[in-house]
Amino acid sequence: MTQKTRIVLSSDHAAIDLRQTIAAHVSEQGYEVIDIGPTTTESTHYPKHGQAAAQKIVAGEADLGIILCGTGQGIMMAANKVPGIRCGVCSDTFSARMIREHNDANMISIGARVVGEGLALDIVDAYLSAEFEGGRHATRVEMIEG
Repeated sequence: MTQKTRIVLSSDHAAIDLRQTIAAHVSEQGYEVIDIGPTTTESTHYPKHGQAAAQKIVAGEADLGIILCGTGQGIMMAANKVPGIRCGVCSDTFSARMIREHNDANMISIGARVVGEGLALDIVDAYLSAEFEGGRHATRVEMIEG
């Protein structure tokens, strides 16, 4: 029996609804979802949510991460402060696929105020269905890791 891919999801208050929609979507596809919130729309600070999700990945508690805030930018910056995380903002399916195939990204970030629900789900599907190609890209990922 193979283990399900574990996906950690987190957001700030601006992206709760989209995060929950994505969580249901990936759960229906058979992924194990680790949704670390928040659960209320009370204003909260995106850096703590990006870093908390990133910590789940580096600790081995999750395999991949999907994080969201209004633009996707701030929470992505916070996640990338955690050594071992490679996260980028994706607002289109091509970037979502390529960030996994060429950059071995272990997280993606989505702006809930930038993309609609349908596109967000397509971005998630493109990211999750892609696989790291290795080869010359592995050398480049090693350079990123320093």
